[in-house]
Amino acid sequence: MTAPTKACQDLARQLSDANAAVFARLGLEPKHAAVRRSDRPDLGEFQCNGALAAAKQIGRKPQEIAADAAAAWDATDLADAPTIAGPGFLNFVTTARALSARAQAIADDPRAGASAVETPRRVLVDYGGPNVAKPMHVGHLRASIIGESLKRIFRFRGDRVWGDAHFGDWGFQMGLLIVALEDELGGLGDPAKVAARLKSLTLEDLEAMYPAAAAKARDDAAFRDRARKATAGLQSGEEPHRTIWRAMHDVSMAALKREFSALGVDFDLWNGESDADPLIPDMVADLKARGLIEEDQGAQVLRVAREGDKRALPPLLVVSSEGTAMYGTTDLATILQREREIDPDLYLYIVDQRQGDHFEQVFRAAELAGYAKREQLEHIGFGTMNGPDGKPFKTRAGGVLKLNDLIEMAREKARARLREAEIGADFSAEEFEDVAHKVAIAALKFADLMNFRGTSYVFDLDRFMSFEGKTGPYLLYAAVRIKSILRKAGEAGVAAAPIVIAAAEERGLALALDGFDAALAQAYDKRAPHFLAEHAFALAQAFSAFYGNCPILQETDAGAQGSRLALAQATLKQLEITLDLLGIAAPERM
Repeated sequence: MTAPTKACQDLARQLSDANAAVFARLGLEPKHAAVRRSDRPDLGEFQCNGALAAAKQIGRKPQEIAADAAAAWDATDLADAPTIAGPGFLNFVTTARALSARAQAIADDPRAGASAVETPRRVLVDYGGPNVAKPMHVGHLRASIIGESLKRIFRFRGDRVWGDAHFGDWGFQMGLLIVALEDELGGLGDPAKVAARLKSLTLEDLEAMYPAAAAKARDDAAFRDRARKATAGLQSGEEPHRTIWRAMHDVSMAALKREFSALGVDFDLWNGESDADPLIPDMVADLKARGLIEEDQGAQVLRVAREGDKRALPPLLVVSSEGTAMYGTTDLATILQREREIDPDLYLYIVDQRQGDHFEQVFRAAELAGYAKREQLEHIGFGTMNGPDGKPFKTRAGGVLKLNDLIEMAREKARARLREAEIGADFSAEEFEDVAHKVAIAALKFADLMNFRGTSYVFDLDRFMSFEGKTGPYLLYAAVRIKSILRKAGEAGVAAAPIVIAAAEERGLALALDGFDAALAQAYDKRAPHFLAEHAFALAQAFSAFYGNCPILQETDAGAQGSRLALAQATLKQLEITLDLLGIAAPERM
């Protein structure tokens, strides 16, 4: 592979390399020379705080070291000699030439200035996780949105990535539904009667059956015991339990795929807990033979507590006293299955952070069993989407809102906002609906992803749907606006020319474009898409300031006009890539 030119590196890296050479000549540790974006743009575009650490190491005043570094600076093609502020901070302002070269490199790069990982990994992203036979609800939104974005980010950075929905299709809820159907039919002894009922089975049937069965199990010990036995029967292969399960599974999967598609979420693997079930008997026997499982009150457990734990971590319940494999058992078997079929270097589990203890149990068990190293397994937790009361979002009646209903609420609000803004009057009905859907999904996704995933946020559809401010619709409008400018420039015969940065707003846009690679790296390293959401918003704002002060079509100087057009093209390319990494698609016009 050819070594990248300096212009292909972001400006912070170029400045860091040049500053490291200065520090080395001064006999200072080059590691202290790192340059980053400035916290004080009024003092400089970039800064280095390393003089403080270097001074402490060699026993000199940081201001003296900073003064020596500034005096020794010789990369004047990249930046003027740095100024010094405070206790010894070095502040840099890049030259117009260096900034122009960087902007041109971004414009010429199909990846819009984004670097890739040096050593690609095999990565399994486990997200989505809805239960079969139950409708997806608002609680599944964050896992789906964050997981889809992380899958795209890791893939874009060069890793080989598998996204797995990992459906809950094998637990106690299936036993509940089997006995509910048994009671409805007056027994399961007539195969023809069972087959006829299964042929007419709908998701709406399951949606009504499950909550009634779950409520009955809470109050009726006999019903609950029957459901547990039905779960054990299903897992051991009994009929008609397997046939009933298969029918429920197929009906549910069709609806789940439809709802994931509406959300712009797709998986490479549509696996469920049932796919790992064949491995469980041999796995349990092997764990028992190796002395990792022990009896505890009729159940079989795997102890995962460690000396030094700050709080007690309960053992992983592997087999219940009724003989059924538990939730953690299936997760453990799934790791074993993935090791055999995919052999990931890294596992990312995108699940509510309240499940932290469960995953710590499973991950420790996997390490004890030799299936995966603990550092390969990461639980990427997230907070809740809350209502105005600060509690997890509910319907007005206090129930859990179905995801399909939430998406339709967003679509209806998007339609109303488009009409209020007089957008789409000349659209066909099909195009209007397509734009409304894209606006709705952008509003939902950006409202989620602009927050650090570990925090909770308040759901406010009116605010999320605004075409002004830090929202998904604002970003779509920004992208569509640039598309319109480029179409008009094409119609006028304006051609792109080499980028030459001159005006302050051109500098601002070029610096915003330069920030993409760092934002992408942070989103990747910290498993946090909000860094890219922040970048998309900053880029859109920088373009708005640029276009307001540096017009393209009205510019009479051909060189400046072509340069600005090239900047607009680079901005659209990078903005659309960033939005795509967030799982957001922009329409052609609005």
